Amino acid sequence: MIRYRPEKTGDVRVTFAVEDARPVSLVCDHNGWDPFATPLKRRTNGTRSAALVVPAGTEIRFRYLAEHGEFFDDPEARLEANGMGGTHSVVCA
Repeated sequence: MIRYRPEKTGDVRVTFAVEDARPVSLVCDHNGWDPFATPLKRRTNGTRSAALVVPAGTEIRFRYLAEHGEFFDDPEARLEANGMGGTHSVVCA
């Protein structure tokens, strides 16, 4: 699930959340596709989430990366070809 919240600065806080018991990271163009840069933190409601603050109108291309190298897309996001025979998710803040 993806949530958007405007910041006082005019930027947008985009929160990415998944229901997954395994460790999961957000890998995206805004963190250099680094699997260690944005780990989703476990929440008391059983989800894992992380947030990015980006300028309004920014497109974010991303995937989730779970244990054992399993990538998956967000079902709420638009999918586009990633140039490597697969897809990635895209949202606009």
